[in-house]
Amino acid sequence: MLKNKVFLVSGGTGSFGRTLIEYLLATEIEGIICFSRDESKQHDLRNLVADPRLTFVLGDIRDPITVRKALRGVDYVFHAAALKHVPISEVNPWEFVRTNIAGSHNLLNSLQDSEVKKAIFLSTDKAVYPVNAMGMSKALMEKLVRSTNYSGNFTSCITRYGNVIGSRGSVIPEFIRALHLGEIVKITDPNMTRFLMSLSESVDLVMHALGVGDDGDLFVQKSPSATVETILGALCKILEVRNPSVQIIGPRPGEKIHETLLNSEEKTYASVYDNYFRVPSVVKRIETLGTNSREEFDYTSNSETLLNINQVEEIFLANSELRPLLLR
Repeated sequence: MLKNKVFLVSGGTGSFGRTLIEYLLATEIEGIICFSRDESKQHDLRNLVADPRLTFVLGDIRDPITVRKALRGVDYVFHAAALKHVPISEVNPWEFVRTNIAGSHNLLNSLQDSEVKKAIFLSTDKAVYPVNAMGMSKALMEKLVRSTNYSGNFTSCITRYGNVIGSRGSVIPEFIRALHLGEIVKITDPNMTRFLMSLSESVDLVMHALGVGDDGDLFVQKSPSATVETILGALCKILEVRNPSVQIIGPRPGEKIHETLLNSEEKTYASVYDNYFRVPSVVKRIETLGTNSREEFDYTSNSETLLNINQVEEIFLANSELRPLLLR
């Protein structure tokens, strides 16, 4: 499926995009187009990855003309371009609409006239019961992808993630920085829970969706979870920091206490596998109406058995993205 194929990764200079590009370049693909609007990050990635198969297109997902041009000759698309920071979304909601909703609409429109075979759209737990502008924009992005308004020869799927360890916006690198410098560690709520998923696991999920996903499928990774207090305790143990100065600042604007990756309605129609859930489109759910037993519970970060400090420490030490931060 990968051999001699051309891929486009929107938001390719972000944490996920860079990890995915490294993965793809280790295979027999023909080429990758890194599509993003940040010229400095493109310059850094170009210097870091010396592979002629990697090319760059500077552009904004908000611009339909640029998106259409970028898709020429592309076989598969991974759509990771997005605005992601929850507190920023609360004061700049329209910007999140323009990128996360209108940008995805531009891509879907352009896919109709392209030769692309399949596109994978990345979403977030914040799209489930959204209470912030970022989550609302991602929820509407999912609705666009799973609608019947876009016709063509392409298949579109969604992957939904919780907290990705070490990614931009994750609190973990900020905790590490503060502990290294002996600064006050600011935490929102010690009892807040978060799923823990590595960047490599997020790549595994999109590659799985690429391989087996049908049109409108939603894939959700099963992930362990822990409290913020446990996460900080594991980092203190690794860095050998005793009695750090901690300040409780309370939840930030639009922030949830617990993450939800699947609501009970989605769980009712989900196929359950060892490492993930697969939820069909609404059209396919109607076809199976009456054959599924109603689920009573959501899949949330506080509904599973929470990890202890030793278990979180083991996950962090095995995480290649965190290792350079922990050892500096």
